[in-house]
Amino acid sequence: MLELILGHKQTLNLKKKDLFSVFIQVFFDCALQWFEVLDGLLGKHWRNIGLFFNCTFLLFGSVIQLIACASNIYYINDNLDKRTWTYIFGACCATTVFIPSFHNYRIWSFLGLLMTTYTAWYLTIASFLHGQIEGVKHSGPTKMVLYFTGATNILYTFGGHAVTVEIMHAMWKPQKFKLIYLVATVYVLTLTLPSASAVYWAFGDLLLNHSNALSLLPRTGFRDTAVVLMLIHQFITFGFACTPLYFVWEKLIGVHETKSLFKRALARLPVVIPIWFLAIIFPFFGPINSTVGSLLVSFTVYIIPALAHMLTFASPAARENAVERPPKFLGGWLGLYSMNVFVVVWVLVVGFAFGGWASMVNFIHQINSFGLFTKCYQCPPKKP
Repeated sequence: MLELILGHKQTLNLKKKDLFSVFIQVFFDCALQWFEVLDGLLGKHWRNIGLFFNCTFLLFGSVIQLIACASNIYYINDNLDKRTWTYIFGACCATTVFIPSFHNYRIWSFLGLLMTTYTAWYLTIASFLHGQIEGVKHSGPTKMVLYFTGATNILYTFGGHAVTVEIMHAMWKPQKFKLIYLVATVYVLTLTLPSASAVYWAFGDLLLNHSNALSLLPRTGFRDTAVVLMLIHQFITFGFACTPLYFVWEKLIGVHETKSLFKRALARLPVVIPIWFLAIIFPFFGPINSTVGSLLVSFTVYIIPALAHMLTFASPAARENAVERPPKFLGGWLGLYSMNVFVVVWVLVVGFAFGGWASMVNFIHQINSFGLFTKCYQCPPKKP
């Protein structure tokens, strides 16, 4: 989406030096509504498609964070079941209605980075120190459902956690976005790949029935610290995911210009309450991750931006007036279009079609096994 804004000089009818002011205007005034960019470049139908997928993704992303809060705290205090913890953390997360904008998350976002760093490296080091369990198996995906479910989890991990527009919105100098985003992506890889590899090496196929890897490690002070830090981080992430929904809802009901924080908070409650309810009804952390990855992230992060970029620069005049051209190492416009086509086709077939099928099969299996409103999803049996 950044390429669409910075690259299409003809559509914006601006000089290069003015593009960044429009960039700030679009993302700050529209409050992360990147579908407004689609509206300006490709029309209202594209805007509506982007709005639908983006808002639905953010809604279920918030649900996932709330489920994760209940799942994590249970491994510190199992006197309450996960459903009860969801009630409690739903009330806590509902306080985000009082947070006006993303700039209020600035310092918390930085602290959240430190928290996830600690947790990721705790998982890595603790798994190696724990060693492999007796009879550990690394069978990999033995069924089609498992293979495509894994593919959608990858899509969600590297798409749903990309925080592209969040980084953009929080920056005082969006001109530096590309470099910052590259550094952020590389840094995320240093957290996700070592921890995932280490935990899988230690516990293997046990992870198929344990959506929360923290549940497999022995309780220590280090593990409890990781849980607490992740709880704080998930609260912050809940606010990040919900705030764009708050903005959209405020515009829809016409209260976005009010100066009263209390009125805005009351207006936001119809957004957060359904999220709370969905987390209670479907507490399936792993399956809901893969379902969101296949049906929503596949479009919001991969398919829609790639298609929009190709259509925007389809004409020779648009490519001629592009401020930023594809780098030569990609093969110019031909190479970039080839890469976009590959992304769209691969994600549509593997991620959305087969991945959607696998995710829904897995999701329905969880409902049949545990039921809706399950009291304690994947909880270990209580010792007598």
